[in-house]
Amino acid sequence: MFIRDDVLENYTKFVGDSDVLQIDNFESEFIRRDVVEMVLVQQALKLGGLNINFVYAPGRVNFRNTRLLEQGKLLLSFDSYWRSDAQTIADSVYMSEPVIRAGEYHAGIFASPEHPTIFTLKTLSDLEQYSAVSTPRWKTDWHTLSALPLKELIREDEWVSQANMVSKMYIDFIIMPFFANDNDIYELETIRLRHVPNVAILLNDSRHYVISKKHPLGAQAYQAINKGLAILRRDNRIVRAYRQAGFFIDTEQYTILNQ
Repeated sequence: MFIRDDVLENYTKFVGDSDVLQIDNFESEFIRRDVVEMVLVQQALKLGGLNINFVYAPGRVNFRNTRLLEQGKLLLSFDSYWRSDAQTIADSVYMSEPVIRAGEYHAGIFASPEHPTIFTLKTLSDLEQYSAVSTPRWKTDWHTLSALPLKELIREDEWVSQANMVSKMYIDFIIMPFFANDNDIYELETIRLRHVPNVAILLNDSRHYVISKKHPLGAQAYQAINKGLAILRRDNRIVRAYRQAGFFIDTEQYTILNQ
C-alpha cells in the first residue's frame, strides 16, 4: 500500500502502539483528513467482516495508486476520491458509499505566512487580486477554483510542488483541508503555509473509497467497506472523527466565499 511520505509519517505517529481498529479519539497534533481516512477504512473493513493486514510503503506520488487500482495490483485506496474523479475510472473500480457527503467538505485558503496582503481577505471579490494553483486531474478542486474570480489559476499536477510554489510566494494560495493546529501553520520540510482566518471554500462533491474490480479481493472488500461504513455512520463515528481532527468546521464561524 503506497502512502504519501508525510501522510504515512503522521499516521505512524498518531497510531503509535494503539490498535488501529479500536481508535475512537482523533484529537492529536498528528491528525489530518488523510490520516482519519486511513483509520476509518481499516475499521470499516473489520466491521464489515474482512480482516486484512496491510503493508505500507512511502511514495510521494499522487496518481500512482490510481494506475495500480486500474491494473488490479492494489486492492483499494486509503485516501478517498472525489466522486467526479472516481467516475472516470468506473470500469476498473468500485466506489464505496460516501465517507464525506456532498456539502460537507470545506477547504481553507492557505498561503505563505509572509504574504503581505492575503490574510485580510474577507469577500469573494477580494480573490480577484490573487492567483491559485491546482490540477484538472482533481476535477472538483479545479472546477471549484475555475468558478472563482481569480487573478490566475495555474496548473501543477504534483501536490508537494503546488505547496512549495505557494510557500515561496510564486503563487498566492492553495486550497487545503482544515486541520487541528493551535498556530494555524502547516509545515512539511521547508514548506510553511498558514490559512486565511474566518473564510472557507465549499467543494460541493462527495468523497468515496475506491476498490479495484480486478483485484481478487475486490468484490469482497467493496461489500465489507460499505457494510462497515454504514455501521460507522449509524454510530456517528465518521462525523465525530472529522470534527475532532479539525477537518469539519463550524460553518457558523466562517464566511463560505462561494456559497
